[in-house]
Amino acid sequence: MAKRGRREENDQAMTWIFRCTRRRGRPFRPAAALVLFLGLCVLPPRSEANVPRLAVFDFEMINTSLEPTRPDEERRLRLIDDELRNLLRRSGRFELIGTAEAENQATKAVDLRNCNGCEVDIARRLGADEVMTGTVQKVSNLILNINLYARAVPSGERLLVASVDIRGNTDEMWLHGVRYLVRHRVLGED
Repeated sequence: MAKRGRREENDQAMTWIFRCTRRRGRPFRPAAALVLFLGLCVLPPRSEANVPRLAVFDFEMINTSLEPTRPDEERRLRLIDDELRNLLRRSGRFELIGTAEAENQATKAVDLRNCNGCEVDIARRLGADEVMTGTVQKVSNLILNINLYARAVPSGERLLVASVDIRGNTDEMWLHGVRYLVRHRVLGED
């Protein structure tokens, strides 16, 4: 019974195609329809050339509180580094390129947030189309800001400046903050 129903559906679809192609005196050409259908089936979903190569540098801490930066906060920086890269990679909108070697050289000299756009030059040497940096500003043990910045590599033009305030100095709150930024500001999802 299921096969018969499916066959009837296929016949109805072919009848509709036949009627649509017979309008205006044009004869139905099954060969042309088959070529068109096969052409649509073999098209790649999205070309890798259309996906920007993105250099994502590690988050940096800006501590304006009266307390020193604690080891658990340094660990949280690495935690949100990994989460940011994973979210961007899974989105399929970017091709992430490695920054570890360049980052080690750059951070020995100066923080990326204070280098007057040197992240663009570093990303250019890495072959990136865009570069993303981030900071976490600790205002107090309760109030923190997570900030993301993105620039176009050829021009240095700012593509993104995004910030979210979080209340609570926990793994869960830091992860929630970076997920919010990626979902709502970087990817533009609701």
